[in-house]
Amino acid sequence: MMKSTRKNSVIFFLLLLLALFFTMPVYFTVINSFKPLKEIVTSYTSMPESFYLGNYIKAWIKTDYPRVFLNSLIITVFSLVGIITISSMAGYILVRTPGKVSWFLFIIIVSSMIIPFHSIMIPLIIVIKRLHFSNSIPGIIIVYLGLGCNFAIFLYHGFVKTIPKELEESALIDGCSQFQTFFKIVFPLLTPVTSTIAVLDALWIWNDFLLPLLLLQKRSVKTIPLSQYIFFGQYYSEWGLALAGLTLAVIPVIIFYIFMQKYIVKGITAGAMKG
Repeated sequence: MMKSTRKNSVIFFLLLLLALFFTMPVYFTVINSFKPLKEIVTSYTSMPESFYLGNYIKAWIKTDYPRVFLNSLIITVFSLVGIITISSMAGYILVRTPGKVSWFLFIIIVSSMIIPFHSIMIPLIIVIKRLHFSNSIPGIIIVYLGLGCNFAIFLYHGFVKTIPKELEESALIDGCSQFQTFFKIVFPLLTPVTSTIAVLDALWIWNDFLLPLLLLQKRSVKTIPLSQYIFFGQYYSEWGLALAGLTLAVIPVIIFYIFMQKYIVKGITAGAMKG
């Protein structure tokens, strides 16, 4: 009993140290966002002498935060809705119509997950420009749909296998069409995996920097991560403003993550391991 208690105490202590290690960057970001640049340079580890709000005011104005926030919100929401809608229907139909064609399509979709983005980056940009989708919010949403659906289909494919087919047969007997059966019977049962995909893809799309940097050059369509780039120059960086802007950028997604985190492990486990 004593050995077990001691072992649990050691594990708890190690996990606490690991948690502190990962929260230190957040701590330094927040406390330094309330300091003027002179105080940051003098001592970046200490608490601010007085909570200086000038960084937040300047960052809000300089990044045009309401506009870039709206751009990021539109891109994230519409991308999520598209990924969830397309992937859930694709995963469902691939499971419910077994055969060589469905198996081949699923293998192609899953195989595309191992292709690194950097290997398709240049061809993708060429195609986007030829289709006149650059500097366009609908254009980048379409790209996110293409990049995000493969993993989502993989999760939905595994989760749909756990749903009894008898439920759908009963709905069809009662007069429901296949679309009605899916959206009224099957899709509500996919809530755990849907929540997981929503959290993971929201974090990815909201915080993404590279793809908006490549596709969104106009100021009017820039996202929050892209707007932070103005604080870093070749010879001078406005660290106070950058840290304040970064704090403003992560607050919405942290709030979203806190409310949705309980579904992550549950949804991934159910979608990828069962069936």
